[in-house]
Amino acid sequence: MNDLTTRLASCFATVFPHLSHEEILRARQDSVPAWDSMAALTLISVLEEEFQCEIDFELLPELNSFEKIRDYLREVAIAS
Repeated sequence: MNDLTTRLASCFATVFPHLSHEEILRARQDSVPAWDSMAALTLISVLEEEFQCEIDFELLPELNSFEKIRDYLREVAIAS
């Protein structure tokens, strides 16, 4: 597992401590009952702190899974 995935999984574990590692890697907003609007904002805040980036809140509807967030962070890391 690469560093980005490990760091992202750690962020998810902070916000969703009840999920196993495997559940985190497959997490989608529609499959994690605790992933409500407040959890989404908390997750974005944790991600911004961990990855030292600013995430546009308008992207929240699109960033609705572990995979999509990882892809987004990959793009941000490449662009910076």
